[in-house]
Formats: sequence, structure tokens, C-alpha cells
Amino acid sequence: MQRYPRNMIGHGPDRPDAQWPGGAKIALQFVLNYEEGGENCVLHGDAASEAFLSDIAGAAQWPGQRHWNMESIYEYGARAGFWRLHRLFTGYDIPLTIYGVATALARSPEQVEAMKDAGWEIASHGLKWVEHKDMPEEEERAAIAEAIRLHTEVVGTPPRGWYTGRCSANTVRLVAETGAMDYVSDTYDDDLPYWLPVGDRDQLIIPYTLEANDMRFATSPGWIEGEMFYTYLKDAFDTLIVEGEAGKPAMMSVGLHCRLIGRPGKMAGLKRFLDYIGGFEGVWTPTRLEIAEHWAKVHPPKTGPRPSTMDRETFVGTFGGIVEHSPWVAERAFELELGAAHDRPAGLANALARVLRTASREERLGVLQAHPDLAGKLAEAKRLTEDSTAEQASAGLDALTDAERARFTELNAAYVEKHGFPFIIAVRDHDKAGILAAFERRIAHDTETEFAEACRQVERIARLRLEALL
Repeated sequence: MQRYPRNMIGHGPDRPDAQWPGGAKIALQFVLNYEEGGENCVLHGDAASEAFLSDIAGAAQWPGQRHWNMESIYEYGARAGFWRLHRLFTGYDIPLTIYGVATALARSPEQVEAMKDAGWEIASHGLKWVEHKDMPEEEERAAIAEAIRLHTEVVGTPPRGWYTGRCSANTVRLVAETGAMDYVSDTYDDDLPYWLPVGDRDQLIIPYTLEANDMRFATSPGWIEGEMFYTYLKDAFDTLIVEGEAGKPAMMSVGLHCRLIGRPGKMAGLKRFLDYIGGFEGVWTPTRLEIAEHWAKVHPPKTGPRPSTMDRETFVGTFGGIVEHSPWVAERAFELELGAAHDRPAGLANALARVLRTASREERLGVLQAHPDLAGKLAEAKRLTEDSTAEQASAGLDALTDAERARFTELNAAYVEKHGFPFIIAVRDHDKAGILAAFERRIAHDTETEFAEACRQVERIARLRLEALL
């Protein structure tokens, strides 16, 4: 099991080419959250009224009471806001993904019919629009199952996407464990989809947004007029379009709520944004399900070793030879706080380097002395490790002239006699001539300088070996 569950690296410095359909420079996806009728309300069996995401400043829950003003604001979203947004997006022929709270959908059959007639995706937004952070795991698991059941009953088809929103630390795992969702969106951690290992399967994650989101009309700091919302959306879009033109197309999500953006003054900013993007080519406006289907086809999950999930025996057996004849380095690295970042070459190389840097001088000297001479007797007798053999061959050290071999033999003997350990260099970074030049330059250094340089080269060799392995 992964010892540190958070993933701080994701796609890394070179995010993949999304390869959006038609060569699109951006995937611009609009979500409409349908929560009206699923919020906290004593009529729904809840202990108190709703207090989240409304135009009531400083709203608080009313225990045991109906909050008439809050209820009517949510009702506005269903009665007026939804239909205004329905007219807007069908008029622009831009499909929406609905995050539909199952109990809210059940109380809005006409709106559900309109969603289906428009060809919009209806994903699940959970059973009720309530907080889940303190919900016991079994209770949340049951609520997820009931949300899927009720959604299927009301809509006619099961949801293929999921977003709880007010989620717990267990939500993504519990939803993934159902095996029922093409994607889950309860994260805000990337500009592209990615695969998350959950148990014995990989769950596609399509990150959502809380910043390009009309919820900031109901938070502080936030938007106070439609123009502010438009400006922010435009700036985000412009930035991502430039990145797309540079060959790194990303995804932009826009989050909407019927009771918020559905108000006329707020929606003016959204309409302005829709007019603006109409002036660009290379803009793909899919549903989230379309993104999921595309990503699964073009970027299926990759299989390979995941160091952070290995047991000790597997970890040491896999990486014990990365530092030449020194499995103790991998043994100690296993004890570090490993996470998803260490499943990549740079991350695991850093873990090994930390062990080397904190080892005693005697231990580090042992590592240096475990390395073979370059083009020496072990190479000639074909007794090098597989990694060392391949590395020396990559620089042509297995095909020396008699004069070159004699010179390497002379330098090896002189270097070891002076410093007490073999000359070490990451040969994959050099050609034969460059290695020989470095050898002749470094042999003149004092031993302390060479000791430090040799240790750095050991780290570099490990990094290159892990690049090939991972």
C-alpha cells in the first residue's frame, strides 16, 4: 500500500499530448450542477436547513426549522435559472454535463426530460447535496449505491460519471470500488485527466474546478458582477489556448449552478464568454463523458512497477542493484516516506540519493569501491553486472583499440593507487573521447574532491538506470 497517499507530481514536467479530436487546442467543458431539491432541508429528513452557496450573506443552518428564504433561492434555480440556461446552451449548441443530485432529479422530472432531449450527459452528484466529511464509510458506501439506483430509476440509464463535491476522504475510493463509473471528478489537481490506481483497477479521474466556477458569486472573495466572471473565464481560456498552440493542449472546466448563474445579471457574463470563444478555431466543447471516452482510447492506463506500493522484498529485489553491489541503499530507501512521486525515475533516484548522502563515509567508500574499473579486467572477462556491461558498451568501451585499452589500464591503476577507489563516471552522458578526457583531468584532483565527485556520479548513474527501468 502506498505509504504517502497524496500525489504531488501527476503528469510531471512534460504533460502528455491530449490529442483532442480534430486537433483541438483546448477541451472546454461546461458543468451545470443540479442540486435544487437535494439540499439540506427538514422536509428531506435533514436535521437543519441549507447554508451553502446562495445569495444570502452569512447564511447559517437553522436546526430543526425550514429556512423559507433559502428554500426559495434553491427553488429559483429549478423554476427559472435552469430554463434560462437550457435556452442559452441549446441556442449555442454546446452540450452540458449535468452533475445531478439523485433526489433533486427525482423532484424535477420535467427538467430531466429537457436534459435528455438536449442530449446532455447526466452524471451523478450523489444522493443528497449534503456534507460527507463526517459520514461513516459504510453509510457513504450505502448512499453511493442508493444514488446510482435512484438515478437509474429516474433518468432511465445509470450514471457513468461521478462528482460528490462535498466529499469525504473516502469518496473517490468508494466510488471507484463500485467499478460503475467511466470517470470520477472529485479532485481539482490537474489540467488533464489521469488514471488513479484503486485496488486492482485504474480509475479515470477528470479533475473539476472551484475557481472557474460561478460559486464565487456566493463566496468571499468572489465575483460581484457578471463582467468579473467573464474576465476570469476569458483570461483562463486565453492562457490555455496559447499553451494549446504550443503543442500542450489542456482541459478547462467551467462550473455552473442554476440558482447562481441563472440570475440575469450574472448570466450576462457567461453569455459574453460564449460569444467570445465562438471567435476561435480549435475549441472542443464536449461533455465529460466524451472526454473520458477519448482519454481511455488515446491514453489508456500504463502498467509498470510502482515502487511506493511494493512490499520490502519486491522493492529490494527490484532496485537493490541500482547502486552497484549495494542493496543496503534500497533497503534504507524503502523505510523513507515514499509516495506517488517516487514511482517516477526522478523521485526514486532522490530517495536513493538521500540514503547515500546520509550514509557514513565508510559506507559511501564501500559503494565507490564496489564499482568496476572502466574497460578493465572484469569487463574483459565479461564479469560486469548487466547494467555496467550495457553502460560501458553504450560509450564504445567494449570496442577499444589496443592503444586505448592500454591507456585506460594505465589510468585505472594510477587513479586507484592515488584515491583508493575506481574512477566513476556516468558513461551514458559521454562518448569514449569525453570519458577519456574526464579521466585524465580528474586524476589530478585531490582525493576529497574526487570522493565528492564520485558520489555525485553514483547518484547520476542511479538516475539513468531508473530512467530505463521505470
